[in-house]
Formats: sequence, structure tokens, C-alpha cells
Amino acid sequence: MSSIVYFFKQSLKGFARNLSTALGSIITIFLSLLIIGIFFVAGAMLNNLMRSVESEVTITAYVADDAPQEDIESVMSTITKMQDVKEVSFTTKDQALENFSNSMTSNPEIIEQLDGTNPLPASIDVELTDPQSVETVAKAIESDDAYVQISEDPTNPGDSIKYGQGTVERLFQLTNYIRYIGIALIALLIFIALVFINNTIRLAILARRKEIAIMRLVGASNGFIRGPFLMEGALHALIGSILAVIVIQLLRMFAIPSLQNAIRFLDFSVSDTMYLLIYLGLVVAGIIIGLIGSAIAMRRYLKV
Repeated sequence: MSSIVYFFKQSLKGFARNLSTALGSIITIFLSLLIIGIFFVAGAMLNNLMRSVESEVTITAYVADDAPQEDIESVMSTITKMQDVKEVSFTTKDQALENFSNSMTSNPEIIEQLDGTNPLPASIDVELTDPQSVETVAKAIESDDAYVQISEDPTNPGDSIKYGQGTVERLFQLTNYIRYIGIALIALLIFIALVFINNTIRLAILARRKEIAIMRLVGASNGFIRGPFLMEGALHALIGSILAVIVIQLLRMFAIPSLQNAIRFLDFSVSDTMYLLIYLGLVVAGIIIGLIGSAIAMRRYLKV
């Protein structure tokens, strides 16, 4: 316990001796962890948004007007057994027209132009457990011989199956690109933080080189000599991470609600549990970065 108190006091002395460099290290860690934290919050928001959008990804397989009901039920039974299929339902022609009419309440003239006719086909609607498998399931339905027989266009059943092909593909590509960019950005910020801590501890070692030489002469252990520098690096990182948490909390309290009010049709909500995990993760990551940066500096400049 006494050693820990000694390490802490020495780390504070090192902090005071190299105040400008220490502040530079803290600010760098703070900014790095702040950007990382904001990215994780934005990532959580994006995941919720993408999950909401992906939940709307469904497959609509249109069927011919004269398709026998028993054949339709047989095809639905086959689709239900396919992998990643959550639910299969059937929309009749009348239901399709009613749904279309409800969506066109602001443009009633479009419904009037139908003049009592119903050009909309019946359809088999498929919900998925994994939206990423939408193309695979759509291809499986298209290749099913029983569906081909009842499809709206048996000569080209692929045209009778709709799932927003181009939009869905671009959506999944976008989410993957965002994940890759995020990983690269986090790695870069961690590297920058390590470099600054390394330089700060190096300067602290140079400032205390005479004291370290004396400690060697009186037989101090390597761990005893290294302790204050490890503590100093961890202290810088801890302060930087706490500052990052405070700023993110302020953004959560003031900026994010304004954003949510401005774009009410999108769900940006993030649970309290997720924020807590992000805050704990930033603090732990900051301390680990501080310890690793200090250890690297000591290995290079502290020959004990």
C-alpha cells in the first residue's frame, strides 16, 4: 500500500515537472477518446437506425390472379421452411387495393382514375430473421417450381419478386463501409495517443535520470523504479478519459435531444445501458493506453 502511495506522489511530481507536456498528453488522449466515444455513440445510433430500416426489408412475391388457393398455400408452406424466414403472409387483391388506397389519402385523384378496377395483384409477403439474407431467400423462391407455376409472370418469375434490390444492396454496402472506416479511425487515434504518452514518459525519465541513478545505487528494484512512470501514464489517460466522458454526457443531454427533435421520423435513441458501457469502455481503454504507452517508453529509455 505504501508503494502505491509513493508511486502516486511521484507521478504527481512528474506531472508538475513536465506540466506543458503532460497537458499535451492529456489533451491528446482526451480528444482521441472523445472522438472514439462519439463514434461509438454514433455507431449505436446508426445500428438502431439500420435495425429499424432493415426490419422493413421484406420480400413480396406476386402471384397470378387465377392461381389456385391450395397452390398458394403450398408455396407459402415451402417458403416458411426456408432458412432465415421469420413469417409468411398472404395479401389478396382486395387487401392490396385497400393498402394502396390508404397510402394515397393525400392524392385521392389517383384512386379515382382506377374507375373501380383493381390492377393490383395478390402477393406472398415474406419477413426475414436476417435481412442480409434477403437476396438468398428471394433467389430460392424464384427457383421454386411451384412458385413459378403461380407467379404473375411464369416466363420470368424473377420479375414477380420484389425486395428493393438496388436499395437493399446499397444499404448493406454503406453499413459495411462505415464499420471499416470506424475500425481504421479508432486504430489511428489509439496510435496517436500512445505516441504522445510515450513522449511524455520519455521526458519524465530524462528529467529524473539522476534520481533514477541514485535509486539504482541504493538497490531499488526495477518494479519500484518503473512504478511512478506507469502511474503517471495511467493518470494522464484517466484524466483524459474522464474529460471525454463528461463532454459526451453534455452532448447527450443537450445536443442529441435537439437532433432527435429536428429529425423526428428517424429513431436515434440509445439506451442508458449502452451509454454506461461506452463510458466504462472509455475509462478502461484510457488506462490501458496509458499503461501501454508508459511501458513502451520505459522499455526504450529506462534501462532497468
